[in-house]
Amino acid sequence: MTPSDRFAYLGPEATFTEAALLRYLDDRGLRAAATIIPMRGVASALESVLDGDCETAVVPIENSVEGGVPATIDALTEHGRLQIVAEVVVPVRFVLAVKPGTDIGSLGSFGTHPHGEAQVRGYMAEHFPEAVYIPTSSTAAAARDLANDAGEHVAAVCPALAAERYGLEVIAEDIGDNREAVTRFVVVRRPGAIPEPTGADKTTIVAALRSNRSGALLELLEQFSTRGVNMSRIESRPTGDGLGLYQFSIDLQGHIREARMAEALQGVHRVARRLQFLGSYPSADEVKVLVDPTTDEHSFAAAAAWLEDTLHGE
Repeated sequence: MTPSDRFAYLGPEATFTEAALLRYLDDRGLRAAATIIPMRGVASALESVLDGDCETAVVPIENSVEGGVPATIDALTEHGRLQIVAEVVVPVRFVLAVKPGTDIGSLGSFGTHPHGEAQVRGYMAEHFPEAVYIPTSSTAAAARDLANDAGEHVAAVCPALAAERYGLEVIAEDIGDNREAVTRFVVVRRPGAIPEPTGADKTTIVAALRSNRSGALLELLEQFSTRGVNMSRIESRPTGDGLGLYQFSIDLQGHIREARMAEALQGVHRVARRLQFLGSYPSADEVKVLVDPTTDEHSFAAAAAWLEDTLHGE
């Protein structure tokens, strides 16, 4: 077994992260030959790639309800030697599951992770108002512990994959209070060839402000606005170097091989204290990025040609 056959992901088994990895493998016809390995944390999943034990890691980076995943953002920033090559977006669909033969009328308790409980609170209050919530280490662990009689709960709020994996009976599907909730996962490898532009791409960077002064963030953001580069996510994280010093994890619509993006990143490099490029990769939604005619490839090429002609007196 070579590292190219090994894929790490944030465990435990049967979570939404495993579902994201399986979707990634299925889309590329790699599932049959792959060995998938759950890791205890985001850092361990990424380190398995850095150490060469695995070719690829899949970790969550953003949730439509709760925002960015700090553990992933910080770990990618800290390591700085990994590259995002793809993203996978998975709908957050919870099921309510019990051991086969359970009397639903006696459903007095349910287990799940606190984040899962927060997303099904309305449903459980309406349909099982007397059920006591018992926290578990993950939504998948709720299903596993229930199947193994290792917990006090008689039902589990978990992903459908976990209910199937542990032989539970699903008594209610899609019980989340927000039916549009999704989680975005990134596929990470060691630095290598950047995926070719598709026209529907994202670029992820981390930029640290040069100083805590008026206008520092505006100066950085203007590098994008003046070149027609749209941001789809921006989150601040402390640099750890002192109070008031922040770095920003940013997703941009476009590819580093596009002139507008390349020039914008060069501008950021000039004004930022530190710039980390974490990857340009196809967007999961495959929606083409709308580019203003004044910042498309033709406009940059025409401007470069004009300058060349001017310098040569033509």
